[in-house]
Amino acid sequence: MLNRIILIGRLTQDPELRYTQSGTAVASFSLAVDRPRANQSGERETDFINIVVWQKLGELCAQYLRKGRLAAVEGRLQIRQYENREGQKVRVAEVVADNVRFLDRSESGPGSMNPGAAERPAPEAPGRAPAANRYQDDPFADDGRLDIVDDDLPF
Repeated sequence: MLNRIILIGRLTQDPELRYTQSGTAVASFSLAVDRPRANQSGERETDFINIVVWQKLGELCAQYLRKGRLAAVEGRLQIRQYENREGQKVRVAEVVADNVRFLDRSESGPGSMNPGAAERPAPEAPGRAPAANRYQDDPFADDGRLDIVDDDLPF
């Protein structure tokens, strides 16, 4: 049997960190993941997937990830069922993460992995072309950054 999921998307909100009665950390957040193909109207649809991260990794996610940050999540799909206040059974699908990668650079400030560090160009190696020339045709040269304003997000 195999149950593995790998997702890359942007956080729709800051992670929520809680602790169980036994003191185990658990962070939860939602990841917006674009579908690979456009729908019949020519628009790209987005899935909003619930993520749960346990223990130290959950604490790290809560500390460093923020709304809008790009992250890769690897884990397993879990379907759980509970009874709500009205007595109805509710099924919830979520990804329990084993591994989370922070894919974009954080700005300095709250939640930054390098507080106080200003972005500066990497030193050039002797005999190499300047970075601007080396990456001129590279679509990934800008680290995948998108200019997203909170008002543009649907959540």
